[in-house]
Amino acid sequence: METLAALPRDIWERTPPEAQAYIGTLEVRVATLEDMVRTLQEQLNQSSRNSSRPPSSDPPQSQRPTRPRGQRRRGGQPGHPGQTRTLVPVEDVDAVVVLKPEQCSGCHAPLSGDDPTPFRHQVIEIPPIKPVITEYQWHQLVCPECGETTRAPWPAGVPSGTYGPRVQATVALYTGAYRLSKRTTQHVMDEVFGVPMSVGTIGPLEQATTEAVAAPVEEARTYVQAQEVVHLDETSWCQGDKRAWLWVAVTSWVTVFVVRLSRGGQVARELLGERFGGILVTDRYSAYNWYPVRWRQLCWAHLLRDFEAMRDRGGGSEGIGDALLAQAHQMFTWWHRVREGTLQRSTFRSSMTPLRREVERLLEAGSRCGVPQTAGTCRDILKRREALWTFVQVAGVEPTNNTAERAIRPGVLWRKGSFGTQSAEGSRFVESMMTVVATLKQQQRHVLEYLTTACEAALRGEAAPSLLPASEQKSQAAA
Repeated sequence: METLAALPRDIWERTPPEAQAYIGTLEVRVATLEDMVRTLQEQLNQSSRNSSRPPSSDPPQSQRPTRPRGQRRRGGQPGHPGQTRTLVPVEDVDAVVVLKPEQCSGCHAPLSGDDPTPFRHQVIEIPPIKPVITEYQWHQLVCPECGETTRAPWPAGVPSGTYGPRVQATVALYTGAYRLSKRTTQHVMDEVFGVPMSVGTIGPLEQATTEAVAAPVEEARTYVQAQEVVHLDETSWCQGDKRAWLWVAVTSWVTVFVVRLSRGGQVARELLGERFGGILVTDRYSAYNWYPVRWRQLCWAHLLRDFEAMRDRGGGSEGIGDALLAQAHQMFTWWHRVREGTLQRSTFRSSMTPLRREVERLLEAGSRCGVPQTAGTCRDILKRREALWTFVQVAGVEPTNNTAERAIRPGVLWRKGSFGTQSAEGSRFVESMMTVVATLKQQQRHVLEYLTTACEAALRGEAAPSLLPASEQKSQAAA
């Protein structure tokens, strides 16, 4: 142990060995305490800008960076096409009320004839909803010849329970897509639709819907494993008294979810399949490190927060963080122009070459800056440096994982509202409904009609409609 700078060497040499050992112990303790203070201070300074914490966790006094106010006024800009509701064709309306003036407003002379282009105003109203109740009187008769009792065959597609497939689909939609509680769903079904039901009935209806869509959900998972680009993300979940995670895999046309009691890499392998050979877009979480770096794209939105944290640590880390942020902002400026079509991809690739060299040079410098947290982050990023730039070379790859983060957001809201699920069956309902809703939204398909058709098919013992895009269904049918 070297002597303290405050002690001259001659004094240190006259210090008894026991005292030197004790001072050395104190030095270690002080260094440990300083590290703890730095760590605690960094945790106190964490926000959604410099860590993975959500914006809702920011303290009330936290000031988000303000952008300079633009010159444009609020609202639609000149030249922007208006968004107005298209009138329904006259032949499709339920009633037409003709309003004609009877006399001139000037001289009061009587008026007749028709306006060739009258002003059209349509009012949409919901009629009082009255459920359709069908009673099945199931007869059994005794044969006069042999005495055998025979009951009429049960018609295909008729449920053995009280509620039909559209009621079942509506309940699943409210609890699984709109995240209403079971009691709220009970009130809506009673007050809006005039369909009374108990809270205890809702769970079995959910599970029946899970079974009805099980085959298309599994088909969607298989489809994801064959895509060229997949975005993956996960968030915490609760299943009963156990900690779990909600995982999502997003592609251009299909999104799938699973709830698992693990956050490990085996779940990512399950989602992607052993034969997956596409580009994987993720954050730097270690569960994805089993996948080859050359086929990955790291999320630059997460890297921005890492660079913010470097800057906030001060010292030798501050300059590194500032410089990396400047390079990242320049990259995003160019990338947005590429997406808008104002910058050629070939020009973008050429411009990114010196930027890439500078970013990697800064990361190398950061790994030697003397600030442990920053040095560790830089070294970790450098291990996967090749995955920083996949989006530059491969068309269709984004530099961020925002696609997956947006897709998993409804799951976060579900967790906040219901605190997760109480059983494995509840988790299967969550992952099935979130898969169905997210995928149909991507394809602009009607969720309630799909669920109703799937429930009707289950009653008839038929296959539910596919969740795959129409083009994929056609190619499968042709094969």
